[in-house]
Amino acid sequence: MQCVRCGRRIDANGPPVAKCPECGGILEYAINVEKIRGTKFTGEFTFWRYRSLLPEVKNIASMREGGTPLYKASHLSEEFRVKDLYLKDETRNPTNSFRDRSAALLVSNILDLKMKAAVCATNGNMGAALAAYSARYEINCHVIVPRMVDMGKLAQMLVYDATIEEYGETVDEAIKRAEILAEETGWYQATPELNPLVIEAQKTIAFEVAEQFGVPDWFIVSMGSGGIAYSIWKGFRELYELDVIDSLPKILGVQAEGCSPIVNTYLKSEKHIEKPFTHAIGILVANPLQKELALKAINDSGGSAIAVSDQKIFAAEQSMARLEGIFAEPASSGTIAALGKAREESLISSDESVICLITGSGLKATDVLQALSKRRKSAMLGAELSTKEKILRLLSSKDRYGYELWKDLGKIMTRPAIYQHLNDLLNKGLVTYYIEDGKKYFRITERGRDVLEAIDKVKILL
Repeated sequence: MQCVRCGRRIDANGPPVAKCPECGGILEYAINVEKIRGTKFTGEFTFWRYRSLLPEVKNIASMREGGTPLYKASHLSEEFRVKDLYLKDETRNPTNSFRDRSAALLVSNILDLKMKAAVCATNGNMGAALAAYSARYEINCHVIVPRMVDMGKLAQMLVYDATIEEYGETVDEAIKRAEILAEETGWYQATPELNPLVIEAQKTIAFEVAEQFGVPDWFIVSMGSGGIAYSIWKGFRELYELDVIDSLPKILGVQAEGCSPIVNTYLKSEKHIEKPFTHAIGILVANPLQKELALKAINDSGGSAIAVSDQKIFAAEQSMARLEGIFAEPASSGTIAALGKAREESLISSDESVICLITGSGLKATDVLQALSKRRKSAMLGAELSTKEKILRLLSSKDRYGYELWKDLGKIMTRPAIYQHLNDLLNKGLVTYYIEDGKKYFRITERGRDVLEAIDKVKILL
């Protein structure tokens, strides 16, 4: 591993580390060019086709991620008057977003380290992906979400049985909470901004595009924390260093006007928004931890950065669906809105080739799903009821004391949280307790058994 800022190198063994111990800069994995020059990509067209250019893992966690299609957007090309426009459609991954690539590599690393629990701060896609892969490979998944999170992504986390904790208004605060939790519990740190393996996983998008198309003149990417813009640049740069390609694309980074800290820094703008907000929740990040990386990708590539309005983003979302048959989340649709603005400002010329990254499905987005389902509070209530149901089922087999319940639940929440659930169940008459050998044992009541029976009947109807 090597520091992007000071160049210091450190051993890459053990759990990934995000910050340089010398200067506090961001650490990234560096390839040994001479050692792997001449590497040929073989095997199926999936994420693991590029294993030779990824940090070494012994276990392979996979749900057939990667190998996503690259569509020629003929109708949008005509609308924006550009010669070649392609859409890299990451909605075709197992949980419908680009984050499945990261989840595959992170869970592989977790299996190598023989760890049993992971924590992740997320405003959506990463939590959904990690929850799915953790479920498949029997890892306890603890997700920290801010108050603002897309309903569809939250629903995925719930159905994959992740433990969900709400913390803060935006993902910035949730990240701080995840950092503290990982230090206190020893859980694996799976937050994208705090784990450099995420950049490595995401760079495979560039590898695939190089095989599917070659090198475009422009690669347009939406930016939240900034990591995906750097991932794409790093992927192409490594192929260039290995003599696989002979040119590099310009990176165009996109943010929403209501929350555009990276764009403002790039433009040297003194514009300050007191309370940043955008309906494109996937890129709602007030203090992006990977801003330095995003700016490096933009500047080193000779690219640019653009902010677009929510109105333009939603118009682009509808245009993409209507003209190309792809339903993308607002954060992804920002790339199409940015292309329109870049053409208006003559930043991109008509004879240049452009690829827009479509990171996630529109079915995950709040603006659509709020009209189809109950509000978010109902989903959070479902998570709470799920924990209470688990406690009742454990007690239905035998009496247990609090610490024993905590262990049997997989230590995926704090002990005080367990006792809070037990107090709620006591107050509702679903459990009772007795003291034996100085320990407080809990026992399910007949009313509690009736509730479990009712739950089972409802599940049959669903």
